[in-house]
Amino acid sequence: QIQLVESGGALVQAGGSLRLLCAVSGTTVSNKRVGWYRQDPGKQRVLVASISSGGSTNYEDSVKGRFTISRDNAKNAAYLQMNSLKAEDTATYYCNVQFPFSGQQYWGRGTQVAVSS
Repeated sequence: QIQLVESGGALVQAGGSLRLLCAVSGTTVSNKRVGWYRQDPGKQRVLVASISSGGSTNYEDSVKGRFTISRDNAKNAAYLQMNSLKAEDTATYYCNVQFPFSGQQYWGRGTQVAVSS
């Protein structure tokens, strides 16, 4: 059974930092695309950052230069380092793993990030 568990969300002041963890079990992350998404209540889930199986990264424009996605194959986990947080970064953050050939995706249940201004 494939499971993704996010953690690390918290209430933080604007300008602060958080590091989100996505712990994966039941499959390996080393050959998968991993993405971090965020969602506000009543809005669509949007991609924040992704890392390909080859290590290429992609970021949504509003987080470029502030967020960093990474993957630890030994720990079978992915991270999202978030610096210089802004009030508009407040959302529930979800981890996503996508299989390379089938395109099948798996999601975690999310972790909440709240940034006070």
